[in-house]
Amino acid sequence: MKLQKLLKEKFGYKNFRPNQEEIISAITEGSDVFAAMPTGGGKSICYQLPALVFEGVTIVVSPLVALMKDQVDEAVDNGIEAAFINSSLTSEEASAVYSDLYSGKLKLLYLSPERLALEGYYEKLQNLPISFFAVDEAHCLSEWGHDFRPDYLNLSKIKKYFPDTPVAAFTATATKQVQKDIIRILKLDKPLVVRASFNRPELFYRVERKEKVLLQIEAFIKDHAGQAGIIYRTSRKDVEKTAEYLKSRGIKALPYHAGLPQKTRIKNQDKFNRDKIDIICATIAFGMGINKLNVRFVIHGDLPRSMEGYYQETGRAGRDGVESHCLLLYSGGDMMKIQYHIDRMDDKKEKEKAEANLRRMSSFASVNVCRRKQLLEYFDEKGEDNCGLCDICTDAVERVNAQVDAQKIMSAILRTGELFGAAHIIDIVCGADTEKIRKHNHKELKTWGAGSDMSKSWWRGIIDDLIRQDAIIKDASQYNSLKLKPKGREILFGREAFYIIKKESQAVKASSALEFDAKNFDEDLLSELKAIRAELAGGRGIPPYIVFSDKTLKDMCIIKPLDNSAFLRVSGVGEHKLGLYGPAFIDGIRKYLGY
Repeated sequence: MKLQKLLKEKFGYKNFRPNQEEIISAITEGSDVFAAMPTGGGKSICYQLPALVFEGVTIVVSPLVALMKDQVDEAVDNGIEAAFINSSLTSEEASAVYSDLYSGKLKLLYLSPERLALEGYYEKLQNLPISFFAVDEAHCLSEWGHDFRPDYLNLSKIKKYFPDTPVAAFTATATKQVQKDIIRILKLDKPLVVRASFNRPELFYRVERKEKVLLQIEAFIKDHAGQAGIIYRTSRKDVEKTAEYLKSRGIKALPYHAGLPQKTRIKNQDKFNRDKIDIICATIAFGMGINKLNVRFVIHGDLPRSMEGYYQETGRAGRDGVESHCLLLYSGGDMMKIQYHIDRMDDKKEKEKAEANLRRMSSFASVNVCRRKQLLEYFDEKGEDNCGLCDICTDAVERVNAQVDAQKIMSAILRTGELFGAAHIIDIVCGADTEKIRKHNHKELKTWGAGSDMSKSWWRGIIDDLIRQDAIIKDASQYNSLKLKPKGREILFGREAFYIIKKESQAVKASSALEFDAKNFDEDLLSELKAIRAELAGGRGIPPYIVFSDKTLKDMCIIKPLDNSAFLRVSGVGEHKLGLYGPAFIDGIRKYLGY
């Protein structure tokens, strides 16, 4: 009952989400825990609430310095005494934190793994009444994870210095192999193991063929005008190019990548967090553990390198549980770019792992199987054949036998000695009369003009599908000339079938399981509440989502609280936030309703 009371008082929730109470109870009873929970599943409460129960201080290991301030601001906003120590603090600021720490004023202390790696730091911590260690983003411990960080390995010393202190490892993405690594490296003692469902029912997954990528990205954003979104691009150059293009089209966007000065990265992320801009264009350097709750979409302008990375990156949308969209733009060229880098790897083990990841990711993008089912099966979880929340399950999908068209393309490749790139092969099949075709007498080929009844974009799609299905390859060492692989020869000579997926988008809106989505709430009132939120956040120097999430504001629009008692019925409003923000919101609602 005490846990339930704290949940409402500090966090404003009447009930625990799935697995939370079990995890919190185990920690408060002194047990170690491994918890794999999806983004938005409420991991932070699983270590913040025990910190309130324990007498001493809880250490939270968090990987990104740039996020710690927001994490601490959020805890403080819920009435929890919290602080962080990292390289961004001045010596005076750090001294003040240590003073609070040693005087027993703090319940939560956020540290980076690099800080714990400093010589003598564990010994320093032994002088404190540490009751519990929480390791966030724990997949960084495993070389099999998608974001391995060597500094995390130093966390294996926690049990050496604190053998009787409970340790809990949290991650939003972990295969069974990564789970075993985390438990082994942290030396967790008979831990409670929780693997929550990795299903994110609020996310709608869509994959489209990449043709004119910037135009496709712009069109998607305009369909989601005014919403916050993240666009992932593989290279820094493409990040800059995308951000500049969007700005030229009147869209508030900024870049984020490791090549930018640290101050610029922090400033751009801060503008995104505080709703000053709508779009952040980024490499994978952006986003681990991002706290922003109202990201409504994630676009991948290029093929991700692994299913695990893709799941983690798309998971940054819809953390408040509100319907959000994930778009992946994909071409065969993406696969070849990744393969080019894989071919240059020296470590055989790493190379094999990267190739397996690429095959799985390519299959996800190209086969006629529910996207959600494929993601869940990657994490050893059974998925339904039809989720109703991805393009495969909602669009009109047709599996088309395209063997004859594939044979036309591959015949042209073979007859020209496997020396030419996609553009020239398409020109041959379409029957073009170019200088290059005349120079090489390619009008004399049997395949010249064999596909003149179809568009160049159709043939580009056939080539992309042949690459995706491992039938042909672009040889980067020979000016991206196309070459047949063994599977391609089987298709060419009629010994193996070749199918492609044709989709007709039905523009089906992802339905949401959230109860308030089924109700009518006042959009004008929501705008008023967002303005109040922005003003309060600005006054406190914190991102708006820390004040209240969009979900909480929508709940206010339904309940329309006019006094403290009603305000406490709003999901996400606890006693502390009632005191901080209740008067402003209640007054705003009363004025809006004409009281």
